[in-house]
Amino acid sequence: MKLEFSKRHAAFVSLWLVGVVVVDQLVKAWARAAAEGLEGRIIYRVIPNVFELKLVYNKGIAFGMAQGGGVLLTPIAVLVMVAALWMTLTKAKETRLFHVTMVALAAGALGNLIDRLRFGQVTDMFYIRLIDFPVFNVADVSITLAGCLLVYSGLVDMIKPRKESAAPSET
Repeated sequence: MKLEFSKRHAAFVSLWLVGVVVVDQLVKAWARAAAEGLEGRIIYRVIPNVFELKLVYNKGIAFGMAQGGGVLLTPIAVLVMVAALWMTLTKAKETRLFHVTMVALAAGALGNLIDRLRFGQVTDMFYIRLIDFPVFNVADVSITLAGCLLVYSGLVDMIKPRKESAAPSET
């Protein structure tokens, strides 16, 4: 398949990908330093008993499941990242929403992949204590955003034909 991107499109993809990964890595480095590397340590109570910054290392997969199995995600993360980048670079005429979704997915996968390769685990720090939600990070937010955007796009695509076919026909 032919790459069809312009310099502007390549700049958009590059800037957003690098931007999300840099922010993710800076926040993770800050969390490790602020908690002095002590897992489970509360860094800051943003809203006490509601939202806190807490250092947690995840050696598993999403939401702390399959502890120790995170290393198995390395090839999957690489595949997801490469596929998302390939799609955004080979389908330059797709919607901006499509490209934001693909870049968010690739950036999130890359952010957590860097942690797995460097440390053998992912650094998490955002904790919603109010509902005892699993601790997460910027890369997780990026992946979740991509997932939500994919669902939204799918719903919009399902609804579009109904609107068109629901229009009264002219006779």
